[in-house]
Formats: sequence, C-alpha cells, structure tokens
Amino acid sequence: MKKILVIRNDKIGDFMLAWPAFAMLKQSMPDAEITALVPSYTKALADLCPSIDKVLVDCGKKADKQSKKQLVADIKAQGFDASICLFSDSYNATLVWKAGIPFRLAPATKISQFLYNHRITQRRSQSAKPEFEYNLDLIRAFLAKQSVPVKEPCAPYLTFSSEVLSEQKTKLAGTLGLDEQKPWLYVHAGSGGSANNLSLEQYCALVAGVCEKNAIEVVLTAGPGEAEKAAELQALLAQNGVKAVVYDKNNGLEDFTRSIACASAFIAGSTGPLHIAATVDVPTIGFFPAKRSATPLRWQPINSEGRHMAFAPPTAKDKEEAADMSKIAVDDILPDVNGFLARVI
Repeated sequence: MKKILVIRNDKIGDFMLAWPAFAMLKQSMPDAEITALVPSYTKALADLCPSIDKVLVDCGKKADKQSKKQLVADIKAQGFDASICLFSDSYNATLVWKAGIPFRLAPATKISQFLYNHRITQRRSQSAKPEFEYNLDLIRAFLAKQSVPVKEPCAPYLTFSSEVLSEQKTKLAGTLGLDEQKPWLYVHAGSGGSANNLSLEQYCALVAGVCEKNAIEVVLTAGPGEAEKAAELQALLAQNGVKAVVYDKNNGLEDFTRSIACASAFIAGSTGPLHIAATVDVPTIGFFPAKRSATPLRWQPINSEGRHMAFAPPTAKDKEEAADMSKIAVDDILPDVNGFLARVI
C-alpha cells in the first residue's frame, strides 16, 4: 500500500481527534503517501499535520453536481491503493466507491457500509471510549489487514520550534499588551454551534476565582462570529476587577494554532479550539454535557497523561438535564481547577 486516502471531513474538533490516527498510520507505514480529505475550513490545520503528506479539499455534500464529479475525478487521478473513512456516511461511501479505490475501509454503519469492501464494527453510539480511540481502532484494523506491525503514537501530535514560539509570544505580547513573564491562561467561551457550554457568568466566576489564586494574564479567544461574546465576557471580568484581552483568529488557523501553543493552559467547552490546544499538548480544562453522545470520555482531548481535566453536569436520565451546563457549580470546582493549574503552569 503506497498511496492511502484518509477521510475526516467534518468539524475542526473531530479532525483534531484524528491526529493520533494519522500519526499511527504514518509511523507504522513511513514509506506510504498519506493524503487527507478535509473540508476547506480545516485545510490549514491539515497542512500543519506532520503525519499528512498531501491534502485534498472536499467540496462537501451540499456542493453542485459538477463540483462533486470533479472531486471524484481528482481522487481517481491520484491512484489511491486504499481509503480509510474515519467518519462514514452515504456521501463518503459513495465518494470512494465512485473513485474506484481498490481497498475501502470504514466503520460498519448505516446502509451505505456495503459500498466499502472492508468494514469494522464499531458501536460509537455507545460512547464507550474516546473518539480518538475509535479512529485508532480503524487504523489498527487497516494495519492488521496489511500485516504491518502497529507503532503506537504519543502526544504531542504537533510541535513548534522554540524560535517560532518565542517569536509568536513576543508578537502577541506586543499586540495584546501581555506580560511574557507571567503564565497565560486562554479562555474560549464560544461553542462553534456544537456542544453546550458554560454561560458567560459561569466563565466570569471561574476566571475571577482563578485570578484570586494566580498571578496570570487572561486571554479570551474567539472564532468566527464569537468576538461579541468574548467582548461581553471581557466586560463582565472588568466589572469583577479582572483584566482580560481578546484574541481572535482573523490571521488564519495556522497563526491561531501557533498562538494557542503559547498558552500556559486553555479552558473551553467541547469545541475545536480546545482540541487544537490539546494537539500541541497545552494543558486543557474542558466542560462537557453529561448526555451519552457528548460526555467527557467520548470527546476527551488528546493531551498527554495528566494534562487534561474535565467537568460535566451531574448525570441524569433526562437528556435536557444532562446537557444543562448551569448545573456545574463553579464554586465547587474551583479548588480542583486551581490545584490543576498550580501543577501544570
């Protein structure tokens, strides 16, 4: 197997949780050319991944017929020996089948599974293990079918040189007025429209409680359409005597990732930036719903051991109650948060 297409063409967080899978595949088959099929909004991140050799941009299931036809032609032209769909739906199944890729592996799910000629049973709906482990299981199955020994990867999955980080930190310090000698705590209050998150009032209480115990700089990050929310949190913190600055990703995802790598710790809900932080092994504190499809276990970031802490509402039979983030009592978790931060920053 010389040319392998790996598909993970959904959201940023999902793509970041595929990095261990890419690393396992590349480390186990270093001579193989690995191409990732991703949407346009994760291309910059795919370009950063050291385990990906080439990147193909997916036009998406909502694209017009001509664009989809051209994508199939582009995939055919690459002459892939195999494809691995880390995320499978009828769109992805049809894509690799029409492209005529000889070896097509994916989870055995939905009626579209029959367009693959190799399938692995995974009960992802049970959320019995982290998403990144389900991805790794697919790579293990692929390697077993090729009789290739598995090389287990480890964090961090992305690193920057000390020179790059020093330059980025100096740039941020100058732009945002930050003290380079203090730890930098990043807080992302947005959700990207995915999982539920804490309220701004909860974030305010949390950050204020952290700042009482730690001499730190607070950076509020914002994705597209989230600058207003970050500004609201900034104002709330100011009312509580806490200075915070706002940083958004207007300079693109590559610059945003380098900036996150400058953080001493990162706090967020279960959203893309949290998983970007984990990929560069910045210590993370995550807030997750308790419902089965969104638990801290299922969407556990890919930090190395001991560099992630998770919180969720009390478990409940009612799905709405399980997803009610207001049930997380900030005063109750503050001692654990401060203890974690004291250890990692």
